[in-house]
Order: sequence, then structure tokens, then C-alpha cells
Amino acid sequence: MLNRRNFLTAAVGVAAATSLAACAKKDDGGGSTGGGDGKIVLGFSQVGSESGWRSANTDSVKAAAKEAGYDLKFSDAQQKQENQISAIRSYITQGVDVIAFSPVVVTGWDAVLKEAKAKKIPVVLTDRSVETSDQSLYVTLVGSDFTAEGRRAGKILEKVLEKAGHKGAVKIAQLEGTTGAAPAIERAKGFKEVMDADHASDWKIVVSQTGDFTRAGGKQVMAAFLQSNPDIDVLFAHNDDMAIGAIQAIEAAGKKPGKDILIVSIDGVKDGFVAMSEGKINAIVECNPLLGPQLMEVVKKVKNGESVERWIKTKEGDFMQDQAKAALPTRKY
Repeated sequence: MLNRRNFLTAAVGVAAATSLAACAKKDDGGGSTGGGDGKIVLGFSQVGSESGWRSANTDSVKAAAKEAGYDLKFSDAQQKQENQISAIRSYITQGVDVIAFSPVVVTGWDAVLKEAKAKKIPVVLTDRSVETSDQSLYVTLVGSDFTAEGRRAGKILEKVLEKAGHKGAVKIAQLEGTTGAAPAIERAKGFKEVMDADHASDWKIVVSQTGDFTRAGGKQVMAAFLQSNPDIDVLFAHNDDMAIGAIQAIEAAGKKPGKDILIVSIDGVKDGFVAMSEGKINAIVECNPLLGPQLMEVVKKVKNGESVERWIKTKEGDFMQDQAKAALPTRKY
């Protein structure tokens, strides 16, 4: 059994206090824009509500903003970049103190970030990174190292295969996250690094496609995988929700998830632990969604003109079936 161990997921940073859209829906508004009542006004654009992880992340941000006494302007981009850009432009027009957002995809942000910079409104990224021609367009990122998570998924699969007594070639199906999103790109990269370095001769990804981080997507794509590749040995899912959807497709095909097809996923949400306690998921690499307190701490420093480190550390862990029942009762997400 693999013991849980914490590790750093970013290069440098401040120690975390806890373990880690014109068309958009808005709530949690109110208060005077621009901090006229002394409150920090934070405009936050969430990528969407595609998974249990995202719901827990949203709850964490809202609760932490309330506890900190901030005026939170919240928008749900519904996984559409155009909604998110519209929301950010709305925050710029309103003159909020700080803008934070979890980007839908990594590219296409330079124009709106330049608009925020021109108005001297600092931007903080949370959860996901962006690719930009000018690193000064945002202050910092509060989030995890997704490439490291992919590597850990590769290493923990070694232990899963050993425990299952699997010998010889390994045919792997990969359920990717949203196309162009940082976690999808980086988790796939990290996993492939382990494959190329240690298993070039015996591991092969025979099919890979996006399930858009959703249960419905995971179920639909896994059903197609099983039609084209009925002899899959392993499923690597970029998040628990896709893995849970895939389990439904595997069972519908008359196979046993966790036995006929070994499953490794990333996140560590409650439903993932339930599936693991039932033996349907073999191992999970944790990605903690409770980033709200760290984000509010950074926002306060940014608003007060204090310096912040370029990256924030979070803590991660690994879980396997033997630990699932013990860990499950304490999980809050």
C-alpha cells in the first residue's frame, strides 16, 4: 500500500494555509463598486461548474471572500472563454480593486489583460495558468503544478499494475480534460514523461480524447473507446468526474471497473473516494480545490501594494484503494 505523502507543486512561493461573461451567470454582487465603503472589491470569474472539484473550489472562494469581508463580484463562465473575457471587461468597467479568474484555456488573454493593466487593476490567476507574451500582465498564480500531477499519476499506475499482478504490455485509454486547458495539457505531459522515461517498451496510449472534465463526457467517450478498443487494460482520467462517467460505460459494457480495466484519476473529490472505496477506481492523485483562503490572502497583499511570490505552494497526496475507506469519512469535497 502506498502511504500518503505531501509534496510541493510549484517552484517557489508562500506556504499555503490549507492542504490543496455577457452570457455568464452572476451572483454574490452587492456593495459599492470600487471599495467606497472600505471593502476590497474582488471580481472573480470562474471557469464553470463542470465537476465536483469545481463546485468545491467555487464554494471555497465564496466562503473565504465572505470571511475576509470582501465585496465579491462572481461570474460563472460556463466553460466559454468569450463569457470570461466579457466578465473581466465588466469588472474593468466597474473599477474593481482586483480581478481573479480561473482561465478556461491557456491562450487568448493578452488583449483583455492589457486592458486591465491599462486601468491599473491587478490580475491574479487561480487554479489554471495562461500563456502570455507579457508575464507582467498578471501578478501571480494560486494553484497546483499539473505536470507534477501527471507524473504522479504515471508513478502510481506502476504500483496499481504491480498490485493487480499485471504483466507485459499495457494498453492505456486517456480521458483528457477540456481541450486547450492547462490541466489537460500539463497532466497529459507529465504522464507521458513517465511513460517515455520508464515504460517506452511496455506502456502505450492506444486511444485519447477529451471528455471535457464532465461525467457525461467521460461516459460518452469511454463508451466509444470500448467500441474501438475493447481490450483496454488501463484508464487514465484527467479528473474524477470523467472517471466516474467512464465507470458507468464500463459497467454497461459488462466489464468490472477497477479489475477488468484499472483506473487512475486526478482530483480526490468525495464521489471519487466513494468509487475507490467500492474498488472501482484504483488510485487517485489529489488536487485540492480549497484555494479560497490563499487567494484572499494574495488579493489583500496585492491591494495593499505588498509584494507576493510568483507562485503559491499547495499540498497534494496520493490515495489507493486500501486507504479509501479510512480516508472517506473526513473528506469535505
